[in-house]
Amino acid sequence: MNPWKGLRGLPREVWLVCASTLVNRLGTMALPFLVLYLTEARRWTPEQAAFGMMVYGTGALTAGPFAGRLADRLGHVRVLKASLWISGALMLVLPFAGARPLLFVLIFLWAAFTQAFWPSAMALLADLAAPEQRKAVYALHRLSVNLGMAVGPALGGVIAHHSYTWVFWTDGLSTLAGAVLLGLLFTAAPRPAAPQGHAPGASPWRDRRLAYLLLPFIPMLMVFFQIEGTLPLWVVRDLGLGSRFYGLLFTVNTLLIVALEVALNLAMARWSHGRQLFLGSLFLAFGFGLTAWATGHATLILTTMIWTFGEMTLFPAMSDAVATLAPPDRRGEYMGLLSLCFAIGLALGPWLGVLAYAKAGPRALWIATFGVSLAAGLMLARFRTPAAQKAPGPTG
Repeated sequence: MNPWKGLRGLPREVWLVCASTLVNRLGTMALPFLVLYLTEARRWTPEQAAFGMMVYGTGALTAGPFAGRLADRLGHVRVLKASLWISGALMLVLPFAGARPLLFVLIFLWAAFTQAFWPSAMALLADLAAPEQRKAVYALHRLSVNLGMAVGPALGGVIAHHSYTWVFWTDGLSTLAGAVLLGLLFTAAPRPAAPQGHAPGASPWRDRRLAYLLLPFIPMLMVFFQIEGTLPLWVVRDLGLGSRFYGLLFTVNTLLIVALEVALNLAMARWSHGRQLFLGSLFLAFGFGLTAWATGHATLILTTMIWTFGEMTLFPAMSDAVATLAPPDRRGEYMGLLSLCFAIGLALGPWLGVLAYAKAGPRALWIATFGVSLAAGLMLARFRTPAAQKAPGPTG
């Protein structure tokens, strides 16, 4: 049985965007090794390296909404290409920056142009796919990201053993390769003229339905990103199962995504957004909540499988819900706010989680993740999007 057979009718351009993303992500390794680069290669103190990470986070948080609006005005394909070319070039020159202020500026710009990729790509995919295809398209795009990320950081560990400079150069070259692939094979069509009588879409900042959708999503992302903060503390330090087993959990996560996410979202293509978002929330709630009692290899693998089903169910549905809410001329800006939510969840989730872990203990934290996910899911279950309209053609 072929789990991807439902993708046969997708436009060629969708496959090109996903292929470009895969090539880019196969070399993704600079960010996971940024702290080590600053402390070991640059001999910075941990406090100085933490400030460097804060600079990166600030650049990412700043860029999302502005990049999305810029993509709506200039064309999603143009901004997508520019983000790849410029972020790739910045990674090539970053190791040559000697002065610390200059390095901070380059890190900020690198983060901003890297972040600009996401709202442009997500808006472009929404433009290219029919409404009933979007969930599967977003699942396919996530598959390209996860396949790349399964290789990039591991390869980065091997390269970093010999040269941190080559970590940045390899990442930069893979990003430029993604830009070349997109540029050679994807010819941007001019933006179609707006229909007669078409009124410009309102700002997403004024869309109450979008606020109702994204506000409960942020705490759910904070729960999900415990995989970057408290989960390794629980598995490696408190349970003593070792870093290799912790890495194995992500292998399980990636294998499930590769095998099932596209088919899962094809099967739920006609589900309401509220129904799918609630189901994804339940999987996250039970996956992380049951971690409080997962103390061995088998039980941790089981909880990882449960929250992975939540990830596979929740994230494509959220992207599709935002795309459905967005007016065609504001889609990049709407996706920029969704991207901003991910940045906020990543910035706050591990930090607050570690604080709660230290103050209240691990089991109290995992039980709290259950309550947060369930409460957010109950809010999202009531969400309804307007009837989807036929997607316009590609924008340039």
